[in-house]
Amino acid sequence: MLFPGTYILRDDLHIATPPPHPSETHVLAPNPLETTPRPVTAGTKVSLLRLDTQSLSPIITASPSLSLKGASSAENYSEDGPCEIHESTENNSGSSEDSGTSSIDSVKQVLSNGSTPLAFGEGNYMLSHGVKDSGKKKKPKNNIAKSSSSFISRCIMHENLAKRLNERNLNGYFAFANINRAFEWFDLSSPQKAEYLTKILFTKSHCLCHDINEVTKSQNHIDIVMGFSTGEIIWYEPISQKYTRMNKKGIINQHAISEIRWIPGSESLFLAAHIDGSLVIYDKEKDDAVFMSEGSEKSTSDSPSNHESSNVTLLHVDKSVRSKNQKFNPVSLWKLSNQRINAFAFSPDCRHLAMVCEGGTLRNFSSYYGGFICVCWSPDGKYILTGGQDDLVSIWSFAESRIVARCQGHQSWVTAVRFDPWRCDESNYRFGSVGEDCRLLLWDFSVGILHRPKAKTVRLRGSVCSWYPGLYRAETSGSKIRSNSVVSVHDNKEDTMDHPAEPRAITATLPPVMVQ
Repeated sequence: MLFPGTYILRDDLHIATPPPHPSETHVLAPNPLETTPRPVTAGTKVSLLRLDTQSLSPIITASPSLSLKGASSAENYSEDGPCEIHESTENNSGSSEDSGTSSIDSVKQVLSNGSTPLAFGEGNYMLSHGVKDSGKKKKPKNNIAKSSSSFISRCIMHENLAKRLNERNLNGYFAFANINRAFEWFDLSSPQKAEYLTKILFTKSHCLCHDINEVTKSQNHIDIVMGFSTGEIIWYEPISQKYTRMNKKGIINQHAISEIRWIPGSESLFLAAHIDGSLVIYDKEKDDAVFMSEGSEKSTSDSPSNHESSNVTLLHVDKSVRSKNQKFNPVSLWKLSNQRINAFAFSPDCRHLAMVCEGGTLRNFSSYYGGFICVCWSPDGKYILTGGQDDLVSIWSFAESRIVARCQGHQSWVTAVRFDPWRCDESNYRFGSVGEDCRLLLWDFSVGILHRPKAKTVRLRGSVCSWYPGLYRAETSGSKIRSNSVVSVHDNKEDTMDHPAEPRAITATLPPVMVQ
């Protein structure tokens, strides 16, 4: 008998790391004192997909009064002044015979938590339904198995792929995994779950991240976007084995992509974080063109030297979502930082975006030490979790704009944090974290059980760097992210808040309930 909160190992899948491509230059002994960052080559992510609509996790309704005091999410600045960016929860134009209406409506209802936020780009007729070139949604156009592109080295398909797809359990899970230069597709409902359905090997580009569109998924169609070390993006449909290559040769942004996610509720828009500190919104149905910044070329830094040496740049809108030039990608582009953006996450109500970067900031919040690596929201949108180079998991209150507690238990960098939606209610939360110490920790959190430390304690860090090239200790300082687009917001200091790292002596601590 399993008690509530008991976890059992259901599947154990070993994914081999692919060897370097023969044409790829392999550095056997990299110089540890080298100051120039090496190309990003390591990236691993696993995603599970269940095609039936009953697989959605439980949702805790957030309070409608939640707002961020003085530290708002990224904002879109137009000629009329700052206005909040709203992520789309509405259908983009065009109907797809592969995606059922009930599935899309179900996802929209869950994403909206009982209310429907405004669509992304609301008010810009160039992003409205009537401007699309065709009433039918576009699909990837190139066959990946027969591709002659030098970007793809090889595509290996299971010899009985069609038969396995027709005979599989419809309630079972698919698993998609990217590891270095490989992308693999597994069927976890099959007895031969270790046999991949499809394995794609890329030539010199390494797949660092991917995301699955929960809106358009159906038994006959799955939309996946992948981000690469070259800055390029592939829109991939595994059932038809078709793909489209975007940002080809870095025509929009040539820097590697550290995180990529579909905008909640959207069929075609997705957000990519490049390691140069840029957030870019792409449309899978649009072609690419040479990008020219539409924002002001003048920096809002106090001086040119400050602009170049600062860990965090002020928010610069290079292309606004309200731009009338929406024929080609990108839909929108923001420059948020001079350093790498490691992760971002959409709030449950789809109205806010939390972003963590190598400069040690969670938007306006400073880390205790070093940079942040991962971020996620609580199911009700009240709290934000971050993990990073300080070996700590930090809990932040979104409504109160402050740190709630630091969770001590890891002995190396924290690389991923997630809430367990089935073990969260209005006052109690369960979340897990994994780190480079190869440990999984579970935590139970409630505001009522927190306590302030009675005295200062000294803790020796045991972290080491492994698979994050270019990550290094950065001096943490309170910083403010503002816009330096065509609208001048230089003097709006009262609208933002800086949060220097609070001393350990005055911050509540939380121990793990399980270490594995």
